[in-house]
Amino acid sequence: MEQKNMKWNEPEALQDLLCEVVSWQSRTGTQGEIDFSYKIKEKLLELPYFQTNNSHIHFHDAGKGRNAVTALYHSGEANKTIVLISHFDTVHTEEFGALKDLAFHPKALTEAFKERIKELPLDAQEDLRSGDYLFGRGTMDMKMGLVLHLHLLEIASLEKWPINLVLLTVPDEEVGSAGMRAAVDGLNTISEQYDLEYTLFLNSEPSFSQKPQDENYYIYSGTIGKIMPSALFYGRETHAGEPLSGMTGHYMASYLTKEMEFNPDFAEEVYGEKTPLPICLKNYDLKEDYSTQTSHHTAALYNVFLMKKNAAEIMEIFKNVALNAMEACQKDYETICKRENVEPLGNINVLEYGELVTYANEKLSEVKVEKIKKEILQNNGLDEREISIQLCDHLMSYCQELAPATILFFAPPYYPAINSTEDDLIQEKIKLTQETLKKECDVDAKQVHYFNGISDLSYVNYDKHDEGWRAYKLNTPAWGSVYSIPFEGMQKLQAPVLNIGPFGKDAHKLTERLHKESAFVHTPLVLRKVIESMFVKSLSV
Repeated sequence: MEQKNMKWNEPEALQDLLCEVVSWQSRTGTQGEIDFSYKIKEKLLELPYFQTNNSHIHFHDAGKGRNAVTALYHSGEANKTIVLISHFDTVHTEEFGALKDLAFHPKALTEAFKERIKELPLDAQEDLRSGDYLFGRGTMDMKMGLVLHLHLLEIASLEKWPINLVLLTVPDEEVGSAGMRAAVDGLNTISEQYDLEYTLFLNSEPSFSQKPQDENYYIYSGTIGKIMPSALFYGRETHAGEPLSGMTGHYMASYLTKEMEFNPDFAEEVYGEKTPLPICLKNYDLKEDYSTQTSHHTAALYNVFLMKKNAAEIMEIFKNVALNAMEACQKDYETICKRENVEPLGNINVLEYGELVTYANEKLSEVKVEKIKKEILQNNGLDEREISIQLCDHLMSYCQELAPATILFFAPPYYPAINSTEDDLIQEKIKLTQETLKKECDVDAKQVHYFNGISDLSYVNYDKHDEGWRAYKLNTPAWGSVYSIPFEGMQKLQAPVLNIGPFGKDAHKLTERLHKESAFVHTPLVLRKVIESMFVKSLSV
């Protein structure tokens, strides 16, 4: 098929398509995110293949009116299939200020920045003057990845490639990956319906810098994981005039937070790459009003990155850290009580959420516990993390004989780490990518084993032998009501992962920008080479 018959093949056409897709503003949690799936379906129907095979486009309910979208190009000649993964939601745009209306219009925004160039950081000024970059929310992260996949679908359908492609684009990646989690069952259903064999999950998240001013181009053979071990600190209330008659949640929390932040017990190093150290992401004071009654219940969420560890292993480390922290808290508290000649409270209990539920079931009955949970879930104004905390807190309010107590649980989201570095196919495709970019584009592509921003690849190629997810299910209060992960479905999606995307800078910043030659020339070339190598080789066998 001659290139002139293609809509989205030349660099200018790809840029125009990107600008159109970016203009469909789809900030997470907005109507634009809901509408986007319908607009992308309309765009797919511009291709002759999908006009004839519109039943190959499917929506997958991601909740809150949002849909993940799959579009299958079925060759009819093979069952070998590549899944092309992208997300279409973007972060918000408050930082654009007076230019907020232009945030989703890359050409206009890039021109407007020229009038305000001195307001930009020096590196952004330099890139703006070069003319090599296109600015705008979603240009880099990651509407260009979706555009590249539309481009590949068009080529495959017109040139009748003897391999199958499934385009999958999802909402909510920037918050909790509800779209990707919803798509897991959809991918399994499509595989069964069309007798497909998934051989590669190919994402096109952009190349992210490893450090400030990093100009290197990266490709990724895996994605880092993230989990949020959290704690409810349930002390004993008292009057501020008699502080030692009780124990504040803040006092208890300070000990665990001190032990959790920067704790090397959670650190991992694989292939010479290291996980960032843990840190506290948010503290909650559950006392709703001001009074001289002390705040006896608080909560904290801790961010932990993963490479090899699973949820069960993280909970084991977390519990040991919590036990040591509460032992130190107890010791210091008793020293103060002795100094003040006050009888101390009992020891601080440390329980996993699953242990609290077991205790509550025995004391109250399973029926009563389920009723307590339903009362919390009826409050739709809370997010998944707040619901998790409230479920713990309300159960403890019926089990106050356990106080003072620290209840350990997991708060959403959870992104398992996935890595395919040792896979022969991935090693072959990385070598091909590096050779192609060097020879054709004079670009040195460096391999990173774990994508350093969480990605939707976490929900495919899950270790089919892993049982650690059961500890996650047991200790996640929101599980099965407002949050779940299809672990068993993920274990069926057994194919290696690879991430090849365009080069850009400053994701989630005012100066988010995309390198035009990388996006419209280099990456389309290398993605085509990688996919063609999947079927040209098989045809010669």
